[in-house]
Amino acid sequence: MIRNSNSFLKVLLLAVALPAVDLLVLASGLQPVQAQTAPSAREAAAYDGLHLAAFRGDTAAAAKLIAAKADIEARDSSGRTPVIVAAHQSHEAIVRLLMEAGAYMNAMDYQAYDAVTIAAVANDLPMLDLVLTLDASAANITSPYDGTALIAAAHLGHDKIVKRLIEAKAPLDHVNNLKWTALIEAVVLGDGGPAHTETVRLLLEAGADRTIGDSQGITPLEHAKSRHDSEMVELLK
Repeated sequence: MIRNSNSFLKVLLLAVALPAVDLLVLASGLQPVQAQTAPSAREAAAYDGLHLAAFRGDTAAAAKLIAAKADIEARDSSGRTPVIVAAHQSHEAIVRLLMEAGAYMNAMDYQAYDAVTIAAVANDLPMLDLVLTLDASAANITSPYDGTALIAAAHLGHDKIVKRLIEAKAPLDHVNNLKWTALIEAVVLGDGGPAHTETVRLLLEAGADRTIGDSQGITPLEHAKSRHDSEMVELLK
């Protein structure tokens, strides 16, 4: 995600190191994480009812509202349901309470982000484990880029999240509309450090297809070689 000058420099350096990678795809590949946004201060100030209780983590207020038949699927201005707000705020008790009241665990906001992807991007393993236990799906196609929680987690090198999503049967070889898989993102958008290396290992061990290339047919192995990442090259051979 391009949030500061260091991240922008990373994009430029990658573009130089990997001339075959389309610049638009490279830059856009960083965007799904940035597009996922928690409630802003302005949005939160306008909250009432279940959205306010979910934002604050106020289980007593949430329970009273649910008992009074408040709309558990109400949406804020960005399309977030109370479950999605609670996931952003890491309020596990609220999520559980809403699920017990019948809330839809696979709801998505207007940018197509669900609780699973929110937890994956936040590296919030307890929340991820909870929503998966409560029947949220790891296979949902999310974000404006038709990606998955696994692709987002692989991009960020959240290896423990990747492991849990694999256990939950997340699609290993899903290709988003930028023509990137989780494996490609872990190699190209990763920092080459231990977490991204472990992410690649986990994906390969689970059976991810290392032969799937990007929009120009460049495979993860070829990308790793271009980056002079010897550990990933060994894994991908």
